[in-house]
Amino acid sequence: MNSFLRRAPAGARVTIEVDGEPVAAVAGDSVATALLAVGCAAFAASGKTGNTVAPYCLIGTCFGCLCEIDGRRQAQACLEPVREGLVVRTARAAEARHDR
Repeated sequence: MNSFLRRAPAGARVTIEVDGEPVAAVAGDSVATALLAVGCAAFAASGKTGNTVAPYCLIGTCFGCLCEIDGRRQAQACLEPVREGLVVRTARAAEARHDR
């Protein structure tokens, strides 16, 4: 069950790529809220422990949402608006690359 509810009418739909898979998102949402809306709760990695972490504040102060966005490492997903064709790599993808 998803506990995040949209209060305003949804905007235009866009498709972003997350870890190599297409994901439907709403234009104007942040990358973090788009990921949370599709059930991706942990998509960053702790710099201290390497464990996956989730966004906490969604306003850019906690750094729990750092991931790779369009090739920019350590980008704050809560501050980046989604747009058509955006490419996101989460900690899950980074872990998969290191396991090989």
